[in-house]
Amino acid sequence: MPIEIRKRIANLTSTILNPFLVSLVVILLLSFESISGTVDAVKWSLILIALSILPVFSVTIYLARNEKLEGVFINVRQQRTKIYLLAIVCAIAGAVILPYLGAPVLLIATFVAGLSAIVIFMCINLFWKISLHTALVAASVTVLVILYGSIAAVTVVLIPLVAWARTELKYHSLAQVVTGTLLATLIVVTVFYLFGLV
Repeated sequence: MPIEIRKRIANLTSTILNPFLVSLVVILLLSFESISGTVDAVKWSLILIALSILPVFSVTIYLARNEKLEGVFINVRQQRTKIYLLAIVCAIAGAVILPYLGAPVLLIATFVAGLSAIVIFMCINLFWKISLHTALVAASVTVLVILYGSIAAVTVVLIPLVAWARTELKYHSLAQVVTGTLLATLIVVTVFYLFGLV
């Protein structure tokens, strides 16, 4: 396959399966999985989006447009720290607010897993750039497999696909995508186990 076509496919894959969009899909799925009524599921979806995706995405867009970041999907390791810090604040807020509001345990566990991952990834980011694209897809796939079992196993193919795209675009090394995958999977399994969901 010509290099130009490979690059286009990799770029399309990386754009579609980006952390913000993947997070949005997972939030919607988890909300409807943990709540029986449509109205309540939508309510929790909006609360989770407001506590996680919306602030991080809004600030990222603002900084990128004002040339404080290289782009929306930050590929310069040193520029990621401020976004990590914002994500940690949002995750802590969510981990406190959700139990107070009586959120389902599945949603609380998801926020705790997210907080754990962000803290660990930020520490790693101080000296090494880990793949957030691959980590988020791996975490999402792990959650789906925990919830739906073998029927969700087909989503596992998304992990090597995203890993290939990130390495093809030279945004990450093989070690960085593999580490992101393994760490994210381990964090989700551990947190969900502690919450009695595994």
